[in-house]
Amino acid sequence: MRDMILGRFDELGDRTAVVDPVAAYSYRDLADEIRRLGTTMAEHWVLPHDVVILNGDFSFPSIAALLALYLNRNVLVPVVSLTEASLATVTRSCAPQHLMRVGAGVEIEAIPGASPAAGTYDRLVAAGASGLILLSSGSTGEPKAILHNLDAIVAEKLGTRVRAAGRPANILMFLLFDHIGGLNSLLGALRLGGTAIVPQSRTPEEICALIERHGIRLLPTSPTFLNLILIGGYHREYDLSSLRLITYGTEPMPQELLARVNAAFPKIRLLQTFGTSETGISTTVSESSRSTYFRIDDANVRYRIVDGELQLKSRTQFLGYLNHPNDVVTEDDWFRTGDLVEQNADGYITVKGRAKEVINVGGEKVLPLELESILLGSPLVDDCVVYGKPNAITGQTVCADIRPHGEMTRAELRRHVVDYLTGKVDAFKIPTKVNLIDSVTVSDRFKKKRVLP
Repeated sequence: MRDMILGRFDELGDRTAVVDPVAAYSYRDLADEIRRLGTTMAEHWVLPHDVVILNGDFSFPSIAALLALYLNRNVLVPVVSLTEASLATVTRSCAPQHLMRVGAGVEIEAIPGASPAAGTYDRLVAAGASGLILLSSGSTGEPKAILHNLDAIVAEKLGTRVRAAGRPANILMFLLFDHIGGLNSLLGALRLGGTAIVPQSRTPEEICALIERHGIRLLPTSPTFLNLILIGGYHREYDLSSLRLITYGTEPMPQELLARVNAAFPKIRLLQTFGTSETGISTTVSESSRSTYFRIDDANVRYRIVDGELQLKSRTQFLGYLNHPNDVVTEDDWFRTGDLVEQNADGYITVKGRAKEVINVGGEKVLPLELESILLGSPLVDDCVVYGKPNAITGQTVCADIRPHGEMTRAELRRHVVDYLTGKVDAFKIPTKVNLIDSVTVSDRFKKKRVLP
């Protein structure tokens, strides 16, 4: 694979590889920049299998740097926002020897004193492979450092050769540079000989403007971001007629929100994707554009359901956590996703929620996704997030933060929520506390932030 990448980029020549906010760059430009960075890395003593923090989001130089590190067989740690906390986590967990900062160009500095624990990267060194370390979102504590064989990911996603499509595809780099979905989008663009379109900012308005400007046919996104587009009315403000497919993932899709998206985009096919940072992105087939049921249809991925939880085993499965117990992997090497699912008679599955988000009300279980989906069926609710809070009598109680459609007082919203849910759900599921909010808090990975029980 390494031998053919630069040669294939040379063959693609003047075909546009990357359009970022600065300029457009050809595949020849990309190959030249990768070679230049290879020389620069050698001058800074960046040796094969050294661990390198790659600090930057999608851009032409960051894409070139990622590929240069892959070709040099480095273990790379992509980090979009390098704070003191994230740097401390990476330093403590991964023992990096170098830091590459990407701005208008690429700067390399040594990190003194780093010494990986014996055996940490032995499997990569023995295989002559490059490595990838992804940091989890860290919503429940210190981010997990997730170690992958990058050669395995590249081989699966690029196949035996980078091929040029008859009509170059413009592929939007919506997901972040340090997200497994973002890397999947990049490798997909390279496989097709397509063009990676890099946004300056990931706001609903900016993304819709890029779709109109570049004739984007595929939008990879999240349910929360789709709802932000609908709430802001940006799908009416911009010409999105080029879109043929919207893929959504990173979090479960509420059924009522899916209905709203279908109504707004009646001619566009909707596909639910599924993946984890530990096992990679799986090829999926949705039961239909109007259904939250999907099937994993991937020769590289197997799945099973144990006690309602989805478990995966893939060819690109992670090698382990560097700073956390590997108790999410079963004795027979299946990854426990933490997603609660059900399967229908045709073999399609739907995600009911996350095990860690289940609210326990006096021994009764409440799934936030169920309530959020029902509430989004109300014309008076633009968005909502449901979560549990401690309660001295029942253990936990159900809370809901709601952005109403139009002007409402908190008392009016509370009465509406109780009236709307009564008869639709059991009484213990009706929120005891309803907060009126201006907007739902969203993570930098475009998922709702909720208070965990």
